[in-house]
Parts: sequence; structure tokens; C-alpha cells
Amino acid sequence: MSSPRPLVLVLAALAALSLAPLAAAQPIEPLQNTRPEPPPAPSDVAEAPASAAKSASGLAWKVLAKGRGDARAGVHDKVSVTFTAWTPGGEVIDSSIPDGEPRTFLMDDVIKGLSEALGAMAKGERRRLWIPASLAATGRPRRRGAAAPTVIDVELVDIVKMPDPIPVPEDVDAPPADAKRTPSGLAYKVLKHGKGKEHPTADSTVEVHYSGWTREGILFDSSVRRGKPLSFPLGGVIKGWTEGVQLMVVGDKVRFWIPSKLAYGDAPKDQGTPAGPLVFDVELLAIK
Repeated sequence: MSSPRPLVLVLAALAALSLAPLAAAQPIEPLQNTRPEPPPAPSDVAEAPASAAKSASGLAWKVLAKGRGDARAGVHDKVSVTFTAWTPGGEVIDSSIPDGEPRTFLMDDVIKGLSEALGAMAKGERRRLWIPASLAATGRPRRRGAAAPTVIDVELVDIVKMPDPIPVPEDVDAPPADAKRTPSGLAYKVLKHGKGKEHPTADSTVEVHYSGWTREGILFDSSVRRGKPLSFPLGGVIKGWTEGVQLMVVGDKVRFWIPSKLAYGDAPKDQGTPAGPLVFDVELLAIK
């Protein structure tokens, strides 16, 4: 009968067995990016072909796939689209394709050339658009640098009818005599009194509905139009909002006349940001 194996040899053998699979294992491959890439630029990206249709505005297009039905998007409606936008040199500006789902825009928010085209399209229709710089100045999709010609392949997925535009306040150009003023230059007037008792602080997060106009009466942003209130920390917005919303209680609706020094300034760096004095109607829905 053989003698028992020393314990140290048994442990060494077990260790070797347990490490063997690890030694033979292959290196772990890094995770691959599964997001699809935007499609390559079409062969006619540099210039609209002679067969493309053209409008008086300078927009050119050709239909890539026909749509269905008679519904058309109005100038203030909401649309869901899939798209890819290129420069005439073939560089991708923006694309919904990597998202894997359509993007939704208000017709008011898209560049003029895209708005013109979408307003004439049926659901399911797909077009290639050659948009001149004059119709690509501001709006979405946004591009870096100055406005320039843009080429977009776009499919209209859905149309959501939206309410009529919000009327421009009669006193948008200047605060009335009964408006209150703060030492900073902020002017305000309560349009509706709420039943809340607590005021937010500069550190609070609030939920509001709002609409904003330039002094010329141009509506540049509105959560009311989008149908979705906005939540944000008061310390992360323009100074006029940080100061003004702290004057409110839940349920209040207030009109603010905000001087440019408390807004985005007279010459904002970001394209599409409103310049100069601004007017906002703000309704405080909650303090979080």
C-alpha cells in the first residue's frame, strides 16, 4: 500500500489545475460599438441634378420614395423624421440614423428649407433636398460655422397637429407703467396669482411652463408649444430667470422683461441664441 501524498503536493496539483484554464484562455475582445453609422454621402451631394424639381425660394429636391395619404404638416405642427444632412463636400452634419429611431421637431424650429419641403410631403415620403445657404441660416439640424448650402435625405414618419401659435403680448416691446422693477433692471408683472406659499431659492430645481419673445415679438422658444413643461436648477439659467422665478410661488404666472445683461447679451456666441432684451411668460408649476 502506497503512502499518502504530502499535503503540499496535493495543494500544488490543485492550484495547477485551477490555473490551467486561465492560462489557456484567449484575450477578451473589447466591446464593439453597435450604433449604425450615418449613410455615405450620395453621388449627387455636390449639386442638384438637372432633373431635380426647384421652387422659387431656391430649394431643390427629388422624391426618393412616395408617401401615402393627404395629411400635410402645418407651419406650427410637430413632425417625426429620419434624416441625414451633409455638406456639399460630403461631410455629415447630423443624422438620426445612429439613434435608431426618428427625431421629433416642431416645424417652427427646423431650417427654412427643411420646413418648406416637409410642408409639401406626405407620411412615408422620402426626399433628397438641396438647400441653399439662405434657407439654412438657423434652425435644426444645426451646423457649426456660418450658414452654408446643405443636402438632406429626409423621410416624414409622422405628423402631430399642434395648437395655434401663442399670441404675442401687446406690451412685448416695453414694460408697462404698472410693472414692478428690481435694482438689477428686471421688470415683471403678475398675470395670475397662485396659491403656493413657498418661494424657490437660487439652489432650487423648479418645473415651469414658459414662452419667450424678442422685443420685436418673435417667439423663439416655448414649452407650451411643445406641450411639455421644463425642469431645471435655478442656478443654471440666465440671471433674469434666476432672480425672477425666486419672486414667484407655485401657481403664479408672471411676465418678465429681462434686459440683455440679464439674458444672453447683445451678441451671443451660439448661433440661434436670441440677442438683446427678452420677454418671458413663466408659470411656476412645482418646486422640487
